[in-house]
Amino acid sequence: MSEWDRNSSASGWGVPPAKAENVGGSAPGDTREWKLIEKLLMSMQGEQRKTRRWGIFFKSLTFLYLFGILYLATASFNGAAPEVMGDHVAVVDVYGVIADEEEASAENIIDGLRAAFENEEARAVVLRINSPGGSPVQSDFVFMEIMRLREKHPDTPVYAVIGDIGASGAYYIAAAADEIYASRASLVGSIGVVAGGFGFVDAMEKLGVERRLYTAGEHKGFLDPFSPEQPEEVKFWNEVLDNTHALFIERVRQGRGDKLAADASNELFSGLIWTGDQAKNLGLIDGFGSVDSVARDIVGVDEKVDYSRRPSPYEELFSRLGASAGEAMVRTMEQSRLELR
Repeated sequence: MSEWDRNSSASGWGVPPAKAENVGGSAPGDTREWKLIEKLLMSMQGEQRKTRRWGIFFKSLTFLYLFGILYLATASFNGAAPEVMGDHVAVVDVYGVIADEEEASAENIIDGLRAAFENEEARAVVLRINSPGGSPVQSDFVFMEIMRLREKHPDTPVYAVIGDIGASGAYYIAAAADEIYASRASLVGSIGVVAGGFGFVDAMEKLGVERRLYTAGEHKGFLDPFSPEQPEEVKFWNEVLDNTHALFIERVRQGRGDKLAADASNELFSGLIWTGDQAKNLGLIDGFGSVDSVARDIVGVDEKVDYSRRPSPYEELFSRLGASAGEAMVRTMEQSRLELR
């Protein structure tokens, strides 16, 4: 009988001796073959770990590199003065709704204005306006800053150029300029104040809904839309609107002076809006023109440089993603940038 047959008969399994020993309880690592396999597997695992580590390293490096590029680009989007050589007209946009944390916020507009006035090669500053208005508070901040900068830099004229629309708070800002220009078809004016809301009292009664409002302070529930109007509160609110309107009129008179048509004061401040043609007759604008024509024909300089403060690349990126985590990162990066200045 051969060696193989003897081992097969002894084990009763008909398998090679090594595997027969396996079945009997011997460890696989006791054989040279299994030791080699074990070493090979451990080597493969080590290589995989190294590959993963290098992959993480290179991904992190790429991520940091991209954010470094964005970080370096941020300065040019945040009111920093552009690199300009030679005479030019500085342009600052007032675009969209005027409100805090919007593109046309007082902070953004004022940052651009200050950078423009501080550049001695800026022969004039042009406000490029295309806005339906917005917050009277933000508008007044910008108005007062323009007046301050005009006084500080008397040799730098300020022009406002209205595009499609320069109404309400946008005209409030324009009134601070030395001169205002628009298209004959532009919409100009709307010197008034508005506040509105809805009342749901009757609808709630029909639905059988009861309003429960708990306050500390007689008028803390002031103008609550789910409660009946109180005549004294409506009267008070109208006084607030009248007071804001009076400030608006004061600023327009301060900026435009005797350019305003004396015989049309009631219409001027009624909240109506006019075309450029009508606005010219009322003294709300000085003439017709675009940013290009004002720079070329009035200032006498063809070169124009945009000083408008733009959203940073971080803000643009994360606003599109709509990620709250992104917004937090924007704030962190902005704080770091300010601390490094």
